[in-house]
Amino acid sequence: MLMTECLVTLKNATVRFDGPPVIDGINLTLNRGDIVTIIGPNGAGKTTLIKSILSIQKLSGGEIWLKPGARIGYVPQHLILQPTLPLSVRRFLMLTGEPEARCREALAQTGVSHLFDASIHHLSGGEKQRVLIARALARNPDLLVLDEPAQGVDINGQAALYDLIRTLRDQLQCGVIMISHDLHLVMAATDQVICLNQHICCSGRPEDISADPAFIETFGQQVAESLAVYHHHHNHQHTLHGDVVAGDGDACQHEDCHSHGTH
Repeated sequence: MLMTECLVTLKNATVRFDGPPVIDGINLTLNRGDIVTIIGPNGAGKTTLIKSILSIQKLSGGEIWLKPGARIGYVPQHLILQPTLPLSVRRFLMLTGEPEARCREALAQTGVSHLFDASIHHLSGGEKQRVLIARALARNPDLLVLDEPAQGVDINGQAALYDLIRTLRDQLQCGVIMISHDLHLVMAATDQVICLNQHICCSGRPEDISADPAFIETFGQQVAESLAVYHHHHNHQHTLHGDVVAGDGDACQHEDCHSHGTH
């Protein structure tokens, strides 16, 4: 299996409803092994772009190509469940139609196998996100699509989630595309950043993107300067709660981790 195998290609992809384009002229290639993060202000079209890749949203113009037979695992931004509906993690995962053994394996891959018989209504934010990721993993995806994977997770758990995403990419040899607002943390977890504001304003490696004039115009000089000095030497691992458990924690220059007592 080649890690450079192309999974998704968008050419001049455009989505328009009743007004100006929501996304306009997007060109994007995602290969197996890539972690691509979409950032941008509210209303920039990030979720519309993701829905187009998932074939939920039809393009108004341009083309999208998805590798034939590619399996996609999707982690939505929100999970809304009726609190009066009894639902265990086991039953939630089995709704994928995958065998119980595979559901257990997927839950173990996300580090929360002990939650298999727990009520999904009683999970913490970090636990719920890991169960959602496990649900996406149950199909052994070639492409993992995540919409705000750290939504509702405290600062101590966010770094652990992004560590998990990188680990899953390595284990599954899949491609990953995700939306994130956690600019500082996600810079340590991604290979390529795409700054979207209806069109692609700029794109590149995390260490380069903060110097791009389009990025500075979108997010401001103060954010760009903070990202420029925010270089995370990623040579350690985090627990479910964000604590460092392996590697040389002293080499980590993760300022938010230091300021919040994570390291």
